[in-house]
Amino acid sequence: MLNSVSPDSADDSSVHPALPAPAGVNVNVPHSARIYDYWLGGKDNFAVDRAVGEAMIQAIPGMRYMAGENRKFVHRAARDLVEKEGIRQFLDVGTGIPTRPNLHEVAQRIAPETRVVYVDNDPIVLVHARALMLSSPEGRSEYISADIRDPRSILTDKVLRETLDLTRPVGLTLIAILMLLADEDDPWATVAELRDAMPSGSCLAITHPTADFNPDEVNQAVAAATGAGMTLVARTQEAVARFFGDWELLEPGLVPVSAWRPDTPATDPKAAYYWAGMARKS
Repeated sequence: MLNSVSPDSADDSSVHPALPAPAGVNVNVPHSARIYDYWLGGKDNFAVDRAVGEAMIQAIPGMRYMAGENRKFVHRAARDLVEKEGIRQFLDVGTGIPTRPNLHEVAQRIAPETRVVYVDNDPIVLVHARALMLSSPEGRSEYISADIRDPRSILTDKVLRETLDLTRPVGLTLIAILMLLADEDDPWATVAELRDAMPSGSCLAITHPTADFNPDEVNQAVAAATGAGMTLVARTQEAVARFFGDWELLEPGLVPVSAWRPDTPATDPKAAYYWAGMARKS
């Protein structure tokens, strides 16, 4: 049974030494950012995160590959937003634990003056963001602790207002975060509030897990997560498309994440169970 995996069974302390828990962190409750960190080979996670992460790998053996493909999308999207769309400021909601290269590093490598505001609600992300998310001298990289469920708190945050100019185009990135919002919470309205605050010329990039490619594996992974007390929603292509509202979907549209402007064509684009897309506000 996927849900029978216990925190103790994943307590490989020789590989993952005990971490001091920052204030506000409950080490007995799994967090998506730390699970994702575990899949990417990081050490900023706890036994409970590894237990859920392993249960989901049991359901989807290619889970680590999928996490890697998701990160590659971030790099390609950041690059194209700077080079092709002329974006020089980003709002990244649901940042996760820093994994280099981070979004601002990709963007500032091309345009050093780029400004980025990262948003997450895990205190561990805050600790690492302050230490690792260092900006170029010409640009700026900031982090705010906030929850996507309260978009107004993000948009009115003093640091965001001091860092980003919301009269100029913004690259809004929602990478593997909307899956954590239940349908009954109306995540489409939440995203609409963020979209509405962005000026003309802004772009929205989204990745979202789906059961469209392999329902059996994904449904088992969802069961593992929800059995551990998490919210995890896999959505259809149609449901993900709704997050873009009336913004113009850019080529190649809403496609499997590995098929979105790949540097090297994937052998099987549907091997990573995510939809990915980017849209522009007219």
